[in-house]
Amino acid sequence: MKPRRNSVFLPKRRHLTSLALAAGLAFALPQGASWAQSAPQEVKVAVVVPLSGPWARNGELHLKGAQLAADDINKAGGIKALGGAKIKLIAVDAGDTVEKAKNAAQRMLADEPDLVGATGAFASSFTLAITEMTERAKLPFLTLSYSDQINERGFHNVFQTSPTANAQAAVTLPILEKLSKDATGTAPKTVGIIMDNTASPASFTKEMRASGFKEAGMELVVDEVFTPPLADATSMVQKLRNARPDLLFVLTTNVPDTKLILEKMNEMRLGQGRIPVVTNGGHMGAPELLKVTDKSILEGVMVVIANWSGKGHEEISAAFRERFNEPWMPQDSVSTYGDVWVFKEAMEKAGSADRVKVAEAIRSMDTDQNAAKYYAGGRLKFDEKGRRVGAETVVLQWIDGEPLPVYPPSLAVREPIWPKKK
Repeated sequence: MKPRRNSVFLPKRRHLTSLALAAGLAFALPQGASWAQSAPQEVKVAVVVPLSGPWARNGELHLKGAQLAADDINKAGGIKALGGAKIKLIAVDAGDTVEKAKNAAQRMLADEPDLVGATGAFASSFTLAITEMTERAKLPFLTLSYSDQINERGFHNVFQTSPTANAQAAVTLPILEKLSKDATGTAPKTVGIIMDNTASPASFTKEMRASGFKEAGMELVVDEVFTPPLADATSMVQKLRNARPDLLFVLTTNVPDTKLILEKMNEMRLGQGRIPVVTNGGHMGAPELLKVTDKSILEGVMVVIANWSGKGHEEISAAFRERFNEPWMPQDSVSTYGDVWVFKEAMEKAGSADRVKVAEAIRSMDTDQNAAKYYAGGRLKFDEKGRRVGAETVVLQWIDGEPLPVYPPSLAVREPIWPKKK
């Protein structure tokens, strides 16, 4: 694949922005007519993400990954089962509150009744609200969001490509114990948590709090929960300095809050490996974080995450970097890249752009080929709840100013390093 040139990406912070990759009207196929004469010239897929407010950067990265996929599909001939129909992206700004996200979904469904599917919404709280709307409309929705609540509601058209927060949490402590033992000879005995009160951090820590820490022989000595955005981290970090846990979870959902906490830790001489820090979520690998935070403060910070570009993604990563002038292809982008390909393959399988048939085609998928390779674990199959079977948890680590996958081995490009407590 050749890198793209002379293409401009201009996300609009509007409720609905059409990213038209082709134009045309969709017609029903009359009996005896040919696909070449009357197949739809375009099929619409929505990308519903925050494009304003504190999560706007992550929404932008979602949108860029989807745009690259749509371009690749369209340049390769579009949806062949639909006579070469092109994918047209519809960008929807979910805003910065649950209420705004819900309203955006309602407007999207009213204004774009011919949508084939949608992907988004980054923040789990937003995804929960948006999918209440899309489920009623029988619109298939693919999401990277982590919260276990998303697919505990009996929905049939919501597909979660990530390992859930609980699933990530279940494997995180054993991985961290091993890393600590390999580096220091002992497992962590005390642990701290600084987290916001959104859905994903709550899910991530639920099982740890209930039994995980106890089973691992860890005592929770710092437990601080805040409502984003965070105005001042001083009191929380002061408690951290007094307790000095062997391991710290910093679980935030936006870059400004993460920056504030890590810088305050550094100011109080707790950063740069003095306490091993484990984080969670796509924003912790976003290029924006390095733009606003000194790389020395990020050095050694680990990120538990659902997906990332790594081994086997060299070609699309290079195209992404050149196309959008980004330093790497993060979780948000590689996942929506895969999502658009999932819709493409579902339409090919269904031979239709009907959303009900497309959802059924997604439910019946079971492959390790094509779109499957863009998700950690390399398998594309969803269980009866809509969760992806075999979804693996990824661990990144900031090394020399770049978040690199260090786990699982199938994706890893570096060996992990355990920051020793100082």
